[in-house]
Amino acid sequence: MSSQDYPPALEVSTPTNGSRRRLAFAPAGRRPRYWLHALLFLLTLITTTGVGARLAHNFQANRPAFELEQDMSALLEIAWHPSLLLDGLPFSLTLLAILLAHEMGHYLTCVWNGIDVSLPYFIPAPTFIGTFGAFIRIRSPIYSKRVLFDVGIAGPLAGFLFLLPAMAIGLAYSKVAPGFAEGGDLIFGTPPVLRALEALIFPGVAPGDIYLHPIARAAWVGVLATALNLLPIGQLDGGHILYAFMARRHRLLSRLFVGALIPIGIFYWYGWLVWAGFFAFFGLRHPPTIYDPVELDPVRRRLGLLALLILLATFTLAPFHAGE
Repeated sequence: MSSQDYPPALEVSTPTNGSRRRLAFAPAGRRPRYWLHALLFLLTLITTTGVGARLAHNFQANRPAFELEQDMSALLEIAWHPSLLLDGLPFSLTLLAILLAHEMGHYLTCVWNGIDVSLPYFIPAPTFIGTFGAFIRIRSPIYSKRVLFDVGIAGPLAGFLFLLPAMAIGLAYSKVAPGFAEGGDLIFGTPPVLRALEALIFPGVAPGDIYLHPIARAAWVGVLATALNLLPIGQLDGGHILYAFMARRHRLLSRLFVGALIPIGIFYWYGWLVWAGFFAFFGLRHPPTIYDPVELDPVRRRLGLLALLILLATFTLAPFHAGE
């Protein structure tokens, strides 16, 4: 995920032949706060490892992945025996690797194009996955549609390349346990990419009978993050890609896609209503890029189609719901 906070009045022209200009917009005296990035990463490692230890505890004991009463006892046991946190590393390291790959895709693309950008900020949180994800701050204008496209698509592609093998490895360690995937207080949906891999590794087994290993759970979170970021709305990665293709229609299309989340939220998962409200109030605006008459080349157009296919492969109508 990326956010842009540069002054919109700042403009730079680009040549019509699409050649690249390296620009530097960092304010004088600005120094990277490495300690803050490291601290947030460490705190997120701790919170996600705690969640991972709980998942590993339940997986080994053949209990549902999320069960509030049992989870509290598991967390108390982990608090009394901190060495049990080591069991959570497969989940946390997998998840953080996927998130880091995503953000570094954005970061390295920005650096390559001379854009002033921060290192990734990780967000620790006491949630069921232990984090609210990560983001970078883009602090200077993106001056061409091609660069905007490259920055937007680099993160999802890098993250997807990491989560696919992680999901395959996690499924290899998963087990068939009839009914367990449909038990507990929180039940996970099955995105198309996960179902395709499950069909290869567990042919003939229903999704509800496959108990995902914590590594596969981490990959599942990466799938959800990829789908959210690729939504063609506002300043999301999908919004950047949409803006590179159709800058003039970006705001209208963003509204239409936000509107499409409302019936999905009503009929499948109420969480989409929350996201729709958030995007409607905070996420529709896209900072203007510099005027650039150069259209996207055929390679980028094909990559745009690939981004759409990844969105379709990772999007889930009901990512999760409460157990009965």
